Amino acid sequence: MYPKLVIDLKKLKNNLEAVAKITTDQGNCSLMIVTKGLCADKEMVKLVAGHPTVRYMADSRVKNLESYADFVREQGKKTVLLRLPMPSEIEKVVTYADISFNSEISTIRLLNEEAAKQGKRHKIVLMIDLGDLREGIFFENHELICSTMDEIMKMEHIELYGLGANLTCYGAIIPKKENLSILTGLASEIEQKYDIRLNMISGGNSSSIYLIEKGELPKGINNLRLGEAFLLGNDTAYGQKLPGTTGDAIVLEAQIIELQQKPSLPIGEVGVDAFGQKPYYEDRGIIKRAIIAIGKQDTDTDSMVSLDKKMEILGASSDHLIVDVTNSNTTYKVGDIVRFEIGYGGMLKLATSPYVEKHYLT
Repeated sequence: MYPKLVIDLKKLKNNLEAVAKITTDQGNCSLMIVTKGLCADKEMVKLVAGHPTVRYMADSRVKNLESYADFVREQGKKTVLLRLPMPSEIEKVVTYADISFNSEISTIRLLNEEAAKQGKRHKIVLMIDLGDLREGIFFENHELICSTMDEIMKMEHIELYGLGANLTCYGAIIPKKENLSILTGLASEIEQKYDIRLNMISGGNSSSIYLIEKGELPKGINNLRLGEAFLLGNDTAYGQKLPGTTGDAIVLEAQIIELQQKPSLPIGEVGVDAFGQKPYYEDRGIIKRAIIAIGKQDTDTDSMVSLDKKMEILGASSDHLIVDVTNSNTTYKVGDIVRFEIGYGGMLKLATSPYVEKHYLT
């Protein structure tokens, strides 16, 4: 059935080993693999959980952690909730996440109470906002950092496992030695003040890995959280392909359902499309247009590239992808399969969509 994601497990393993070599061998960092990019796909989870270099498996959704927590714990890995916990999910967070990322003391209080009920000591990573302006206590707010720390240290069922920071995901701020050094400096202050040793100083995601190769990852950063780097082989700071990785471990296959000669310009007054956007069209005369059975409900069409380099994506509605095949060297017909490399946004949606099958190459 189509559309489907074709997942090459050998290429994924190759990518995993390539990023592990950079992260653990060169960077002396523990490796946390983020599973949300493929919606905690079972075959991918098996691959990652069985790899000796991976110490942590993380996701932003508790439901995904729930699907694999028992299995990965049997493999000796810790489960991590990346997105700040919702108060409504505290019981499941304590049950399925060995570690959770936090910034709000009110939520940490709830975790402490629930951990007491479950007879556990729940580990947390306190997030610090270094300027990307997503989650974390803002790094300049020392008063809030100190008051939060003071209360955490008094909690009987919370263990401060470490500090973390996130960059590039919202504000697109690139990790640098300068901003990550703020995190390591704060970690040193906390260790001295409270006479503790933090297990984890997590210096970001796939946008931080380039600092290892440049020799600019600050001393003290001992963990990276990698999703796109592993799945698609990308350094997300500058969009470069990481050494030893491939970008086609995950490919979308979809089927042509219409193929006709039509004008390149719609006829009539142009309003807004189904998503409230006013589109722009280039006059190319009469062109050969194919409609492919996939759309914006299933994927991010802006992060797809056809493997037929002479096929051009013109646009999409919720269920239809429109492409120009006028200049293609392939003589397409209705029913033919078209293959696309996908970016992170497209992969997220495709892996989540119930209308997209998964097929594995082993």
